[in-house]
Amino acid sequence: MSKIKAFCCIRPREDLAEKIAALPYDVYNREEAKKTVALNNLSFLKIDRAETQFDDSIDTYADCVYEKAREQLDDMIEEGLFVTDNTSAYYIYELTMDGRTQTGIAACVSIDDYVNNVVKKHENTRADKEVDRIRHVDTCNAQTGPIFLAYRSNNIINEIVSKKKEEKPLYDFTSEDGVRHTIWKIDEPENVSAIYNTFDSIPDIYIADGHHRAASAVKVGLKRRQENPGFTGEEEFNYFLSVLFPDDQLMIMDYNRVVKDLNGLSKEEFLIKLAEKYDFEEVEGEYKPVKKGEVGMYIDGSWYKLEVHEELVSDDPVAGLDVSILQNELLSPVLGIGDPKTDKRIDFVGGIRGLKELEHRVNDDMTIAFAMYPTSISELFGVADAGLLMPPKSTWFEPKLRSGLFIHKLD
Repeated sequence: MSKIKAFCCIRPREDLAEKIAALPYDVYNREEAKKTVALNNLSFLKIDRAETQFDDSIDTYADCVYEKAREQLDDMIEEGLFVTDNTSAYYIYELTMDGRTQTGIAACVSIDDYVNNVVKKHENTRADKEVDRIRHVDTCNAQTGPIFLAYRSNNIINEIVSKKKEEKPLYDFTSEDGVRHTIWKIDEPENVSAIYNTFDSIPDIYIADGHHRAASAVKVGLKRRQENPGFTGEEEFNYFLSVLFPDDQLMIMDYNRVVKDLNGLSKEEFLIKLAEKYDFEEVEGEYKPVKKGEVGMYIDGSWYKLEVHEELVSDDPVAGLDVSILQNELLSPVLGIGDPKTDKRIDFVGGIRGLKELEHRVNDDMTIAFAMYPTSISELFGVADAGLLMPPKSTWFEPKLRSGLFIHKLD
């Protein structure tokens, strides 16, 4: 069962929340991050990506970068740009994008639940990508970017959330990308107890997005345990910051593929091989798949509708994914993309960028694009429940949780 606890949150002053809240650190490259911070010096990105405070001669992962992150965080707290709640609470975090709303609960999750697989994963993590956030969390002595978790919707939690949302929120603002962010605080003892006990009865929690941040936070907690052999398990470093969403409110967007060349084949030769795996027809205009088993393909200025042959469909949680079928039946054997994690001939385009971006990439630096039908949340749960892993770039979640709205100190 899951141990999901309330916490004493450090959060922005009400009039500054819109300026402080920032997209996750990993959606920017260094140049983009520097430009963002230059335009808004209150952006939390200057803490999440403290290399923005140095010229480009300073390595992104230099010791002074992490020390600068802590210095800036401490300074902003000391200057009163953040407030520190003195009672433990849960926080409702509602995001609205394009008329669709999803409402989660900001809370802290036990690192033991992660280690014991109560918090289930569907992706592998890379040690080199973890090191940066391990150092950031450890040096700042705080978790600043929440992990995006999911759970099977629960009526008790839904009712508490629905009732609280009738009250005036702590924050209510719309970010530059058009996403509305609304936050309420839950600190009534009866509600705090009810949420804690209800989560304790929910057997499985799932990482939707943020596998590397979760792994990093847990490793810092385990490191602190080694440094404090008399730990009780209740210290703050035993928990990591998350926002948990009910599954029936989540939408996964498509995660599309573009490939550099046809692996030495002519277009005609490629289409002959394609016909062995998919039925296809040329269509007028863009083609966005409307059901599982369909793929949109753009090549040589034309769009095609693809439908996988029935005998290739599988009940296996991983092999049955559309992205797996495309990889195993077409990308690998026909286009020679053996390992999509490392092959430089393939790139991935999040669905938020639209089909025009696929056309742009093919017209610019690629040869062929594949528009995927989105992986479903039930497919994600099925893979994680089976203890399996999805292929790389199987899911794209929107909207992104903002960093800097909730800060969890480790002591």
